[in-house]
Amino acid sequence: MGAKQPFKVRMVARRNRLFAHPRFQYWCARIPGLKRIAKARAGAMFDLVVGFSYYQVLRAVVDAELLPVLRDGPLTAAEIAPRIDLSEAATLTLLRAARSVMLSEEVLPDQWMLGEQGAVLVDDLGTQAMVRHHRLLYADGADPLALLKADRKEPTQLSNYWSYAGALHGTAERGEDTHEYSELMATSQNFVANEVLASFKFPRTGRQLDVGGGHGAFIRRVGAAYPDLQFGLFDLPQVVESGARAAAETLGAVRVTAHPGNFFEDAIPEGYDLVSLVRILHDHDDEPAQQLLDNIRKSLAPGARLMIAEPMARVPGAEPMGEAFFGFYLWAMGSGRPRSAEEITTMLKRAGFARIRPVATAQPVIASIIVASA
Repeated sequence: MGAKQPFKVRMVARRNRLFAHPRFQYWCARIPGLKRIAKARAGAMFDLVVGFSYYQVLRAVVDAELLPVLRDGPLTAAEIAPRIDLSEAATLTLLRAARSVMLSEEVLPDQWMLGEQGAVLVDDLGTQAMVRHHRLLYADGADPLALLKADRKEPTQLSNYWSYAGALHGTAERGEDTHEYSELMATSQNFVANEVLASFKFPRTGRQLDVGGGHGAFIRRVGAAYPDLQFGLFDLPQVVESGARAAAETLGAVRVTAHPGNFFEDAIPEGYDLVSLVRILHDHDDEPAQQLLDNIRKSLAPGARLMIAEPMARVPGAEPMGEAFFGFYLWAMGSGRPRSAEEITTMLKRAGFARIRPVATAQPVIASIIVASA
């Protein structure tokens, strides 16, 4: 006779047997109280099955530039069709699909306007850039098992994109990929910066070093909110100079210092009260991520702090973003993984940090925060 299984294992196994039983599913769909729960679970399962279709509708709306047209509404499908270069039948199909996800709204029979989500998205060019960018993830994940079985060193569309566009960022070249990269980074960093500013209290004076933020978007946002803070920017030479220059144009040259270098190979600049890692740690596998934390710890004087802000795994209410989206995204990118707050805390302790604490954020799907002291 085998060893007795732990209580949680036995309970989960019992639950799964119950949920899988057809008679249980039948009664759940009919008993008041349970019926509402069963309906919600069925809807969640349906969303899992057809999620790809939702994205395709969203991308078609963005690529067709339908939202600016709907802002001029109410318009008929016949009036909209030539403005988005589709047939009237195809336009009506897209309008109806967009209606189901609140991007469009039929206010009267065949009279179309922006839906609630469409009104939010129409002027948000950064989010639209993210929608277009995700085509690469869908291409890489067309065969998800093949992606998981492949050597992570093999190039993918995402890994090629980041290496190419990242290398071009800050140069005089202005190709489509470079423009998309710049817009994507600035927008996504602004999302995170807004969340951090709403949740974390920065020192009103002192010096902050942003490690790996060479485009400068994060310190521009923080610097505008805290006019007496001084900033350093540490990143690879090909990006940090242009990032610091852009930050200096916004904040003033005396407030911004560029530090070119490699944060794995070179010493982290000293003399800063606060060091920030914004969406950097999860881009790297465990060994280099630990090396980065070790390197930062060596640079900090007693009492100085490190702030980590990024989407994390296993955050209540944001689990799919952490491990479903970023898990596959970073796998396709060929480097890194989302980590839980507990995993990051363990790494920080290993690096010699003390007084490690999470900081609650209103939107953990955008970022969670951990602060540690030297």
